Parts: sequence; C-alpha cells; structure tokens
Amino acid sequence: MGNLPEETTSFVGRRAELVLLEHALEEHRLITLTGSGGVGKSRLALRAAEVAAGLTNAPRTERPDGPATERARGRHPDGVWWADLSPLYDDRLLLATVSDAVGLSDYSLRMPIEALCEWLADRRLLLVLDSCERIVPACAHLVGELLTAAPGLTVLTTSRQPLGAKGEYCLEVPPLPLEGDDEVLQLFRDRAADAAPQVSLDDPGTAAAAVQICRRLEGIPLAVELACARLDENSVEQIADLLTSRLDILTNENVWPQRHRALRTAIGWSHELCAPLERLLWARLSVFRGDIEAVDAQAVCAGGPLSAEAITTALTGLIAKSVVRQDGTRYRMLDTIREYGFMWLAELGEERLLTDRHAAHFAELARQAHDGWFGAEQVAWYQRMADTHADLCAALNHLLAVDPEAAVGMAGRVCFFWFCCGHLHEARIYLERALAADDTVGPHRTRALWALGMTVVLQGDHETAHRLGEQCSMAAWRDQDPESMLSAAYLLGITYMMMSRPQAAYTVADRALRALPGEPFDSRSRLRCRLIRIFALTATGRLDEAGEEAADLRRLCLEHEEYWTRSYADYQLALVRLLQGRPHEAEGHARSMVNAKRLLGDSFGIALGLDLMAAAFAAQGDGERAAHAYGTGQAYWRMVGHPQRGTPELAPVRAECERQARAAAGNLAYEDAFHRGLVDDGESGLARALLGHLPSES
Repeated sequence: MGNLPEETTSFVGRRAELVLLEHALEEHRLITLTGSGGVGKSRLALRAAEVAAGLTNAPRTERPDGPATERARGRHPDGVWWADLSPLYDDRLLLATVSDAVGLSDYSLRMPIEALCEWLADRRLLLVLDSCERIVPACAHLVGELLTAAPGLTVLTTSRQPLGAKGEYCLEVPPLPLEGDDEVLQLFRDRAADAAPQVSLDDPGTAAAAVQICRRLEGIPLAVELACARLDENSVEQIADLLTSRLDILTNENVWPQRHRALRTAIGWSHELCAPLERLLWARLSVFRGDIEAVDAQAVCAGGPLSAEAITTALTGLIAKSVVRQDGTRYRMLDTIREYGFMWLAELGEERLLTDRHAAHFAELARQAHDGWFGAEQVAWYQRMADTHADLCAALNHLLAVDPEAAVGMAGRVCFFWFCCGHLHEARIYLERALAADDTVGPHRTRALWALGMTVVLQGDHETAHRLGEQCSMAAWRDQDPESMLSAAYLLGITYMMMSRPQAAYTVADRALRALPGEPFDSRSRLRCRLIRIFALTATGRLDEAGEEAADLRRLCLEHEEYWTRSYADYQLALVRLLQGRPHEAEGHARSMVNAKRLLGDSFGIALGLDLMAAAFAAQGDGERAAHAYGTGQAYWRMVGHPQRGTPELAPVRAECERQARAAAGNLAYEDAFHRGLVDDGESGLARALLGHLPSES
C-alpha cells in the first residue's frame, strides 16, 4: 500500500546515506533530511521509502527478498505514503494535501487535524513529507500532533532546514563525494548517456574533463544534471572550459547564500546559455505551482516576443536542457529552478502581470469545467481539475487579494470538484473567505452561497445548511435567475431529506420544477431537483413512481453521457428494487453506481454504493460476499471520516443486510469476510467487490 511517485531516472550512489537512514527509521519516529537545494534530498527520501515499502532492496542486503526487505515491510504494514509539499507557498492547504496523500477525504465537521489524527491513530505506516522548507513551522506543528496521536506512525521529511520539532533526528544530505568514490562520475555517465548517447567517457582526456566538471560543481546532483543536458551541443571538454570561464561572473550575483555557489553557477550558466525566448519562458513558467499542461503554458506565458507557437519551441529547448521535466503530456520545474525563474520574472518587471494572467486563466478554466461537468466531458473535467488543483488554489488566493468579486465567482464554480473529491474543508475555507471579502449581489454570490450550503450538508451540519438554503432562496428571488432558484430548491430539498423531512423535500423540489418548466438538460440544477423528487418519493414509500422517474432520468443521462446524476439515479433504483424484493436488479444498479463514482473519484458515493451492493448480495442469500462488500464499504466510510451516512431510510436497509448476511453465512464466516473487506487495500477491496471475488484466507 502507498502512493510513491515513480523514479524516471536512475538512482546513483548514496549507499552510506541509505544505511544511515535505514537505521534512523528503525530507531526514530521523525527523521528530517536537510541540505541545500538540488543536493538530492527528495531522491534519497524516495529511495528510502521504496526500501521501507519493500519495493527495492536495502543496501546492506544482497537479495531483493532478503531479511532487510521483509523487515521493512513488517515495520510499515499499512504502507508508505508520500505527500509532495513543493506546490505549497503557505500553510493553508497543508492539512488537505497530507490528508489527500494518505487517502482521507473527510466529510465531517471535525477540525481537519482531528480527522487526520483519528485516521492515522491505529495505523503503522511511514509518511514522507517532501519539501517542507516554505512552511516549516506548520509542518513542525502538524508532525508533532500526528506523532502524538498515532504511536505506529513514522515521519520522514525533507527540508532545507530542520523542522525544530521535538524528537527530530536530522541527517544532512551532502553532495556526492568527490574523493575516494566514483558516485558523482557515475551520475555524470548516466545523465550523459540520457542526454547524448553518442558521448563516450573512455578517452582519458574526456574522462578527465568529466571529473573536472563534477569537481567544479561540487558533486551537487542537480548541477551535474544541468551540465550534462548541454552535451547535445557541446563536448565534455567544452563544458569544462565554459564552466571555468564563466564561474566568476556567475557567482558574483548576490542572490543565494554562498553555500549554494555551485548550484547557482550551474543554474546561472544554464540560464545564460538558453536562447532569449527560452529564458523568458523559464521566468514566466515560474508562476505555476504544480505540473503544467502545454495549453496552460501557452495561455499564461504567451505575449510580447513569445508567441504561442514560439512557446512550443522554447519548451522543447528547456526540456532538452533539463530545466523543465516532462512526464507524458505534463511538465514540471524543480523548486530550485522555479525559484531562479521567479527571481528573473521579478527582474523583468512581469511578476504582477504573470500572476494576474495565471489567476485569470485558471478562473476561466474553472468556468469551462463548471459548464463541462454537466455533460459528456464530465470525467475528463474531473481529471483536469485534479491535475491542476495546486494552481487553482493559487489562483483563488491571488484573486482573494486583488479581485474578491472574481474570487467569489471562481470559488462557486470549483465547488463541484471539491464535493466529489472530499475537499470539503478547503471548500468551506475558500467559500467563507470569498463571501466575507466581497458582498456584491448577483448570481455569482448566490452560487457561492449554494456551494457553501452544500458543503455543510455533506459535513452533516444540517441546521446551518437550512439557514444557508433560506439565504440562497432569498438571493435567488432577488436575482430573478432560474438557475439560482433551482439551485436554492435543490439545497433546501437535500437538507430536508437529511433531516428526515422527505415530504418537505418533495414539495420544495416539485414546486421549483413546476414554476420553472423546461427540459431536464436545460439546467444542471433542474436535474438535481428531479433527483430530490425521486429521493423523496422513495422515502415516502411511493416506490413505483420513484422507480419510473429514476429509470427515466437514468435513460436521459445515458443519452447525454452524464455520470454524476446517473449514478444517483442508479442509487435510487438500487434502493427501490431492494425495497420491492428484486435484489438481482438492485445489485446491477448498485454496481453501476459504484463504477461511475469510481471514475469520478467520489469516495462518499462509493461507500453508499457498496452498502447497497452488500444489501443486494445478502438479499440473494450470499452472506460472505455481502459481508466482504459491507467491510469494504466500512473502509470507504472511514476514508470519508465518519460512520455510515446517507438519507435516513438507508438505516433499516443496512440493519436488514447484516441480519440476512449473518443468517446466511454464520457469525464466524461473516466476521471473517467483513474483516477481510475492512483491512484490504481500498482499491483492491473495491475491485473484488465489483468482480464478486473474495480474498483468500491467507
């Protein structure tokens, strides 16, 4: 179990450091790898994490299945989890980033730190927090809280400075050794082979020049990689001469501390040798916080001498020079390289221009996603939002500072992604900040009120949701906007359902639909109001009507290739068929719901669907499959941070499911299958539930 990033280049050397780090992980609960930028802290942490996860061998054993690897697996039976903090420039998203990394999508009203502590409390795992340097105090506080709450937790962090937390054990990561070892030269050979396979270091003069480069760059891995990236245009000897001749000029800049001299030399030299448009793109790309899509780079960075077409050429050049790293269709800049670029952006006087342009672009992307979420591109837009989440949040932060009215509009549009992915605490923070920062009336503010109401509904705060629903209704009446009116009706309707008032939910949704007639796909809120009416029909026992309306809505969603609404139509059809004594049909609809929620990354919806699948299995007499699905569902309920939820009529269905499953399987078999579902890796357990395969006894 875990979420470790893939290594895209060879790992070289660090045998001594890995042995020290393995001992440290056995003896300490908080270890921080410190060192300057580019020295290889993240790569060392990743390799140590792979050893801890049993994915590769520890340096002191000879076989991958040796005792150290087995020992590593045994120390962290709940996995090794990686949280990349490099996109964070303040601590507001720290808890959300770490929670997301360990698989927690909290839907409760608890403080995020409380939810994360409870999630980790009984787990034995290794958590890696990479790149803590910009938010050291917040990281120190978080780590202290987690280690106190979770006795089985070990934390490994990387930072340019120690956290200063109690019990912290620091290991300084030095550059690769220049004497008595060939690690740095092996790194040069590996990266040279990647950049220019035709280059050979067999010639004594070439080999001596390579050694000279490594010495000049003080064995700093990133500096060596940047130098090797020039081998497609220069010989090893030429690079050695260029570095020597440019050293004094490049180190006169009083930008970074003197201890970063070699890295500053390498980055400055690489910057100097870039073409002018490549340097301009480098600076402009520094406004991005996460991975970058080419289309985003063109939208944000084009202007003046840098045309959209020129960006493609310049980007190719930066990739060839190892300034930008490519992973499929996405691009990334390492922190130290981004910082250098941002320094030059400020020198160019474009810092405000580019941050404004970045925020405007991602606000527009949020608008497109909000519209696209409604139809056939729904799943693709979900993935797009997930991939650009760090930049969406950066854009919101900027707009909150410079254009609060635009921030209100953007926050309301991003909400559907937040709902699906369990980022409810982020949603509430941003929406409350935006609404407090700007009081301009209109549909944007009404949408943000609706989004805040939906957030607190999903957190279980029904009284606050009802109050916000009434505010949203008054604002919608003032706007005289049909979409706002239907949204307000949906919010009040879902709140009434959660408060066990299905007739009130039916009335408010039906009244809105009749007052504002139209086709179902005229409006996303019209679809949602139809869902509320179906929910209410089921809850009031009008099962035939509920089944007919749900089947009709599902058919329409299939025609439009829409997933979210269709999944809840399936949810209602599964529940109706169960209550009608048709469990085989219920199983099919529950399975369809879970598959759709899986595509959308909606853990809350998956948990609901698994409960209905379990009930369908139990009603068909398959007690063990029911118990396993029910256990897997419980694992997902834990992921969303609270016991089983949903509309109140589900409670008796769940109780009957457990009674039938225990009767069919027997108590011992039921408990065993339930436990296997509960402790299984979430994704594996879900796959087994969908396929109907139970895990082996072992």
